[in-house]
Amino acid sequence: MMEINAKGLEHREINLEIKACAIKDRDINIKEVMGQRFIGSALSKTNLTINGVPGNAVGAYLDGAKIIINENAQDATGDTMNDGEIIIHGSSGDATGYAMRGGTIYVKGDVGYRAGIHMKAYKDKKPTIVIGGKTGSFLGEYQAGGNIIILGLGYEKGNIPLGNFCATGMHGGKIFLRTENPPQIETDKLIIKEADTKDINEIKEYIKKFSSYFDKDYDKIIKSKYYVIIPNTKSPYKQLYTNH
Repeated sequence: MMEINAKGLEHREINLEIKACAIKDRDINIKEVMGQRFIGSALSKTNLTINGVPGNAVGAYLDGAKIIINENAQDATGDTMNDGEIIIHGSSGDATGYAMRGGTIYVKGDVGYRAGIHMKAYKDKKPTIVIGGKTGSFLGEYQAGGNIIILGLGYEKGNIPLGNFCATGMHGGKIFLRTENPPQIETDKLIIKEADTKDINEIKEYIKKFSSYFDKDYDKIIKSKYYVIIPNTKSPYKQLYTNH
């Protein structure tokens, strides 16, 4: 494994070192990270471990690499990522998964506002965000594809682990919510239903990976009650954005 000390380095210098190391070894460990942005931008065919708190847009345009973050991440994690995995052993800031079009983001803790905003799917690519805790407001805003899975671990006895204005402008994809009570979202442009066996089968491999990465009880999590939020095709938000 190659090692990079990021102390005192700007993000351009870090990414140049990552590219140089990747020629020799696909396994790279970075230490002393403190807020540098764009780490791992457009990275592919590499396993990158980050120790410290990376700045905004870690893993932006990721194209097949695996990034493990051993602390929290800041805003816009996985911005427009195309493929690969980002695994966060903490929480993530606002706009996690902004406009992502492929790959998977696993967050052990919570996420901020506007997670999954402008997510989209194309052909065989189905971007997915798995959130272990709760979310801020505007989850799945303008979501056009892919899946967002909120497990609400640690919040089972409190309120539903969502902020306000969930799925505003959503016109594609699905939001899965692990909770005993259906979310109260008053709009005719969304459908909220209890997840059936087909729905659970769609997400169980992601939950299995989440449980493996963060040492959680998969059987307990998967046997819980889930609700699914999807666009109402009879009254779709997409009519606001396209000509008919």
